[in-house]
Amino acid sequence: MKKTGIIGGAGFIGSHITKKFLAEGYDVRVSVRDLSQKEKYAHLHDLENAASHLEIVQMDVQDEAALRAFLQDCDIVVHSGTPFQLDVQDPQRDLLDPTIKGTENFLKVAGETPSLKKVVFVGSVASINTSYPLPDPSRSADGVYADDVYTEADEPYLDANDHPYAQAKYYADQVVRKFVKSQPDAAFEVVSVYPTFVTGHSLSARDDSSSMGIQYLFKNKIAPNPFVEMMFAKNVEFAMVSVADVAEGIFRAATTPGLHGKNYLLTGESYKVSDITRMLNGQEPAEAARTVYSGAAATQDLGLQFQAAHVPLNEWA
Repeated sequence: MKKTGIIGGAGFIGSHITKKFLAEGYDVRVSVRDLSQKEKYAHLHDLENAASHLEIVQMDVQDEAALRAFLQDCDIVVHSGTPFQLDVQDPQRDLLDPTIKGTENFLKVAGETPSLKKVVFVGSVASINTSYPLPDPSRSADGVYADDVYTEADEPYLDANDHPYAQAKYYADQVVRKFVKSQPDAAFEVVSVYPTFVTGHSLSARDDSSSMGIQYLFKNKIAPNPFVEMMFAKNVEFAMVSVADVAEGIFRAATTPGLHGKNYLLTGESYKVSDITRMLNGQEPAEAARTVYSGAAATQDLGLQFQAAHVPLNEWA
């Protein structure tokens, strides 16, 4: 029986990852930040095989001793524990330090864990374009996506004026890329995945997920801050992916050998905000879907077939 550690395995995406590995018969160890907040992970106990194959532990990725204990005996580790927060009081404390330093600590301790064979980092489309959902300005003079398609081969784009969350994901990904380049013969494989806007339903009753919140705002045409107002005003185009497809892609990346150093965009169709609103309200989109970010590499290497955007949107709605 192989053991998989899932950092952040009780969150919106993490819960689906936990569900997938449990369903496939793996022993799963999930990290949470505070064991006393049972409402944040109680839903995991209802998953298939959870009674005999799920372990939940408290762990902070900035605490090397706790991280070392978490990784012990794990064959596979999925790192999906970086914060997804759009409204923060202290970006350095709440986003940059946990994301960047946590990644550095993780790689240090991972290198000291003899059982480890595969690590999957769950990054973000922001890792390769901090301006997402807007296009990289160097590829668009008018703020509109051109006909060219973003792929994993593109040079990651960073704008220091972009949201701290996006910058944190970019810098953490750079840490991983540097590690891979410097460790071509590492004892464990490293694979990174970059989901676009993740849609679909939550496995918990929690309503504090940013992905869930954005779907709510788009469905109800609510703009609580200037950033969301801008998205409505410009009718921004979003590349989207089902949370179930993200979990499946991560599982396949974790269990397919020979992928060290590979990066995969996990993404399906792209629609403008107005059409996302229509689909969330049971209506047909006014325009056809486009491909702005390519999921072709994940399809080719992992055999992943991405669902049409309306499927996870309807599941949430």
